Amino acid sequence: MRLALDTNAYSALMRGHRDVAAVIRRAEAVLIPTIVAGELLYGFRLGSRFEENATRLEAFLAAPAVDLLPLSIATADRFGRIAAALRRQGTPIPTNDIWIAAQVMEAGADLLSSDSDFDAVGGLAWIPFAPDEEDSVRERVWNYHTDPTGRSL
Repeated sequence: MRLALDTNAYSALMRGHRDVAAVIRRAEAVLIPTIVAGELLYGFRLGSRFEENATRLEAFLAAPAVDLLPLSIATADRFGRIAAALRRQGTPIPTNDIWIAAQVMEAGADLLSSDSDFDAVGGLAWIPFAPDEEDSVRERVWNYHTDPTGRSL
């Protein structure tokens, strides 16, 4: 399975969420939408550990099984179609989530997210997960010695 991570899935993985890590380990490829990378970098800049978090993201993106999804005119067209459909349905969702859905659909991937807004996007394959407070304080699954699929770097 090709698996795209929403911002909350990446954050949960970094906090050691075991269910998220288990889904990621089963993926043949892990994808980070460009919009997710932007949301993460924005959050890092608002925090007090920008360098540490940015370095960790950079290392994650460098893992062999991880790819950054680019934006294209096809993504923009899909964004427009999704946004128009959601408006007609009367179920608007945040703009960034529409961009993320467009990228994930274009890539033919499943989206891992705890955000129920994605349920409104017709045709999007998404895997919901529940944030788990207990898992967030456990030892991190990700470190610099393994990639998200558990293979050595």
